[in-house]
Amino acid sequence: MNLRDLRYLVAVADLRSFIQAADQCFISQPTLSTQIKKLEESLGVHIFERTHKKILPTELGEQIIVSARRILLEINTIQQIAANAQDPLSGNFRLGAIPTLSTYIFPGLVPKIKQELPKLRLILIEEKTDNLITQLREGQLDAALMALPIQDNYLDSRKLFEDEFFLAVASDHPLAKRNRIAYPDLFQQQILLLDEGHCLRGQALRICQINHAEDLQDVRATGLETLRQMVKAGTGITFMPKIAIHEPEDGIRYIAFEEPVPKRTIGLFWRKTSARNVLLDRLSELISIPHP
Repeated sequence: MNLRDLRYLVAVADLRSFIQAADQCFISQPTLSTQIKKLEESLGVHIFERTHKKILPTELGEQIIVSARRILLEINTIQQIAANAQDPLSGNFRLGAIPTLSTYIFPGLVPKIKQELPKLRLILIEEKTDNLITQLREGQLDAALMALPIQDNYLDSRKLFEDEFFLAVASDHPLAKRNRIAYPDLFQQQILLLDEGHCLRGQALRICQINHAEDLQDVRATGLETLRQMVKAGTGITFMPKIAIHEPEDGIRYIAFEEPVPKRTIGLFWRKTSARNVLLDRLSELISIPHP
């Protein structure tokens, strides 16, 4: 058994395909299949179930794959420690963010990184919270921007900023004349929410339930920009985080809430075992103030 075999193993587990895994590893499919077969024979267990249609890990295979990921992650950590000793602010850095942040933070962050950290190659990934957590734990990401709180003993975090919610209504909506919105004003209002899996949906849904607003269950949006257009079209009203607001804007009004103002807290998350603490500190400073 060697590190090369473990990389082949994880590639097959991720892609559920010997052909795709071979392409990813830049070897032929017969060579990869042979190496996996030799690994199974040396261990005396079947790691994968093979059918004509799909590849699935066996129960023992799942445990072996978890260990393989952990070993490869530790090897990567050793390599990072060595690289950071030479220049902690250089190299590749894979930064993830939830969709309701990435669209509004990344465009301002990228030129700032180029100016402040010219030796850093930033790789940006947009995913929902659950996927970001998984990718962090498995070493596929170095850090991720998500909304607090997240309970995970494997991760560390740092609070960056608070993002207040505004009520977004069409310009001709009865609430559009208000300077401030109180929670009772939401009673029986039809609220547009994001699709399942978005943490912002969960935060907005809690506000709706507490204040007896009506969630339009047959209407879902995959992103804030779609919600914005639906509000303009008069489909309903929604909660819009401050970071996503650009005024003045025709056809829509953003109204601030009275105290207590609903908000989300944005943080930077990384593995506790990460060797990139110097870079994480610098990156936190650059992201602490939301970019327009």
